[in-house]
Amino acid sequence: METQQVVIAGGGPVGLWLAAELRLNGVGVTVVEQRTEVDQRSKALTVHPRTIEVLASRGVHRRFLAEALKISTGHFANLPDRLDFSALDTPHPYTLFIPQARTEELLEEYALGLGAGIRRGHRVTGFTERPDSVTVRVEGPQGPYDVRADYLAGCDGTRSTVREAAGIGFPGTPSGYLGWLGDVRLATPPPPGFNRFNERGGLMVVPLPGGRWRIVGADPDSATTQWPGDLTLEELRRRTAAIAGEDFGLHDPSWLSRFGNATRLAERYRRGRVVLAGDAAHQHYPAGGVGMNVGVQDASNLGWKLAATVNGWAAEGLLDTYHTDRHPVGEQLVEHSRAQTHLFHAFTPEGLALRDLLSRLVPRSKEFGEVLAGRLSGLDVAYPGGGPAAHPLTGTRAPGLTFTGTGTGTDPGTDLFALLRADAYLLLDLTAGGVLADRARDHVTVHHGVPVRPRAGWEGLRAALVRPDGHLAGAWTEQDDTELRAAVDGALATALGRAVPA
Repeated sequence: METQQVVIAGGGPVGLWLAAELRLNGVGVTVVEQRTEVDQRSKALTVHPRTIEVLASRGVHRRFLAEALKISTGHFANLPDRLDFSALDTPHPYTLFIPQARTEELLEEYALGLGAGIRRGHRVTGFTERPDSVTVRVEGPQGPYDVRADYLAGCDGTRSTVREAAGIGFPGTPSGYLGWLGDVRLATPPPPGFNRFNERGGLMVVPLPGGRWRIVGADPDSATTQWPGDLTLEELRRRTAAIAGEDFGLHDPSWLSRFGNATRLAERYRRGRVVLAGDAAHQHYPAGGVGMNVGVQDASNLGWKLAATVNGWAAEGLLDTYHTDRHPVGEQLVEHSRAQTHLFHAFTPEGLALRDLLSRLVPRSKEFGEVLAGRLSGLDVAYPGGGPAAHPLTGTRAPGLTFTGTGTGTDPGTDLFALLRADAYLLLDLTAGGVLADRARDHVTVHHGVPVRPRAGWEGLRAALVRPDGHLAGAWTEQDDTELRAAVDGALATALGRAVPA
């Protein structure tokens, strides 16, 4: 029987990013993917700011920036007034427009380069768990075989075989609306950014690479629990013309599809030696283009914790915090997608009035727009802190700080994301004298420097401990050096599960 440290079911963006995170920690990993090649029918087209930061924390973002279109706005339920991402506190105040197929290709190249094994044309069919391992059953081109692993990660979509075999509940609500989309060629394309929303329905037309266009929309007939059959080109043409007044000469479809609003959330993101991420953990209406992004951010939270558990360098119980961190994010995702679903299908006079009212609030209420932009971009995610005595920053995302350097004149400075490592905590020593320099050790790096631009809440901070996923494990304002060292040592001992040498 084969052995492997981690088997990942599913080779989409979530599974590939998880594989890369594990390999950066030296963990052996095999990705089992049923598809024999990357699916060119891209469900996702948008990479949000927080996901770009996640990519930047491993130096991978440049591959995406080199070929993706930057868009400085986002939308909530396709309201006419768009959200301004340019004001967000991030080095990447924009979304990247890039087809999911290309995202998968880039991430597969990255994971393979790190030594991940990827088996296409294979699929996980079940598993047997034991106290010290999990035996994964796989169906390959040459027949079935077993792989014995330490852990199994289900990144295998909404119909997850792993989730079902683990007996993890997936409660929620069935689909009551059906949207539709077509990737086609247009004889007379509309101007960029075209969208319509009226009593006849809502419609967006988006350019794709290769001279194709995506037409995506919904109309009053979309409110149904009955499957009307596969979408046809003639139906797409008819529905488009009804909403937009013309069909743009659409022809030569490469993909015609319907999608529903079934909404479900896994009861547990971990059970024993099985973990879930991405669509295997949450299903929702594709509102705002956030689904793939939340999945990659799941994998960012999970990867270092799973690796630290396998390699034994972190505190006992760390892997359990994956659920306590990310399940509330899934709950928020479900809430927002349901709210947007209602607005996407609000074609009555009352519904149109509600949309107009909410849309006008976006530019008129700075706080309203910022809250929606923070949620959509993923930048406002904060995890449970360290208790009532912890600093308020604990659990929040570390912003894109740029540091002045060591003060020696030889280090011109660097940014926080470049300092992050998948296998180590980052201790930011913000003291004038660098009093924490000797706290560097295995799985802890220390950077001494002063942020170029102050951030709200960081005033008076003398040190901060940043997790491998870019969220704060602690922050301190103690003025006495001895007290500061003791507080930091306590946090490191908790994080690493062992006392820190004096």
